[in-house]
Amino acid sequence: MFTGIIQDIGSIVHVEQEAEQRHVTFHTSLDMSAWQLGDSIAVDGCCLTITNFPKPEQWRASLSLETLAVTHFSSAKLAQKVNIEPALRVGDALGGHIVSGHIDGLARLKQIKNIGEHRQLCFEVPHDLAAFVVKKGSVTLNGTSLTINDVGDVWFTVNLIPHTLQHTNLGDLQVSNFVNIEIDMLGRYVARLLSCSPLNTVIQTKETK
Repeated sequence: MFTGIIQDIGSIVHVEQEAEQRHVTFHTSLDMSAWQLGDSIAVDGCCLTITNFPKPEQWRASLSLETLAVTHFSSAKLAQKVNIEPALRVGDALGGHIVSGHIDGLARLKQIKNIGEHRQLCFEVPHDLAAFVVKKGSVTLNGTSLTINDVGDVWFTVNLIPHTLQHTNLGDLQVSNFVNIEIDMLGRYVARLLSCSPLNTVIQTKETK
């Protein structure tokens, strides 16, 4: 689990493509002394597993075809900046919201509007995810926990404060760029529960008694 509070802006330093997977090496300025093989690290919101430590300040992960299909890592390139957050540990502060690190798809940046020191971003979201985007609800973009300001049929806006602009890669986004999006976990479970017809029957039966 993660919180959506970014701890470092890292970078991609090596990409190795194989038929069924892609190996990506990341650089980070975080203290890695306690990191171990098998640890989970969120990179632009995508939960990845450490498979190797090639050099100091570097770690490697293997991305499956499924991961490449639903994230922007399908077009990853060298020197690309990425948001990094190690997994939440017992006793850590939950400063954002509960984030699983399981990316639901890609959102496209439609519009950028500067409002004083703040920046309003408008994203287009896939139709199958639009119902999970709720005004004043939570959303994770490139691993960053954000509050949704406004919503439309297939779009939503978020407001970035100066700290977010300086300490995440969202400040470098340009119109038409894609970001990894994870919807709020609560909405995911509610949708699944409501889609189960036996459960609906049980609920309706109880309500009519």
